[in-house]
Amino acid sequence: MDINLPEIVAEVTAAFERYEAALISNDVAVLDALFWDSPHTIRYGATENLYGYGAIAAFRSARSAQGLDRTLSNTIITTYGRDFATANTEFQRLGKNGRQSQTWMRSPEGWRVVSAHVSFLP
Repeated sequence: MDINLPEIVAEVTAAFERYEAALISNDVAVLDALFWDSPHTIRYGATENLYGYGAIAAFRSARSAQGLDRTLSNTIITTYGRDFATANTEFQRLGKNGRQSQTWMRSPEGWRVVSAHVSFLP
C-alpha cells in the first residue's frame, strides 16, 4: 500500500481546508456536502453522538453560528492508497483546547468524511 502519495495528500488537504473554511463560516451546505450521505456515517461531537448522515445534517442546521472561529495546530493528514485518509488536528477556540479526527473516503462524488470525532481537553 502506498502511504502519503503527494497528489492524494494534496487532494485530501484541499478537502480538509474546504471543510475548515465552511466550519468557521457556518456554511452548512458545504459541511453537509463533505460528509458521506450514509446511515453508516458517524460524528462524535463535543456534546453529542450523531449516527447517520441525517442526524449530522440536522445538528449542523440547528447549531449556533456564533463562536466558531478557531486556530489549528499539529494538523496531520495521512493517506492510505488512493481512496482512504485520516486528518487529525488540535484547535483552540474561545480559550479552550480541543482535538478533531476525521476519516475520509474517496466516493464517486469526491472526498467525504465517513467518521469524525471532536472533543475538548479538560
